[in-house]
Amino acid sequence: MNWQHTDRSENDYRRAPAEIRKAFNKQARPLSANLQHPSLRAKKYDEAQDLWQARVTRDWRFYFVIRGDLYIVVTIVRHPK
Repeated sequence: MNWQHTDRSENDYRRAPAEIRKAFNKQARPLSANLQHPSLRAKKYDEAQDLWQARVTRDWRFYFVIRGDLYIVVTIVRHPK
């Protein structure tokens, strides 16, 4: 599987602190290989929009949709606790 950014997630990525960008890059590898990788803690977030949530760090998440064999990262944000 491959993944790509939307314009919004690309902006989120650029604006995120360096340690979050590094953590996202680390998490993108398991996402490409195995959606069920334990470090991702991926889960369906919004059934109607087919939106998924996965962990960047304890405090940050990224949201994505799956289109065929492509993961499209929609946004990267602080976790809304």
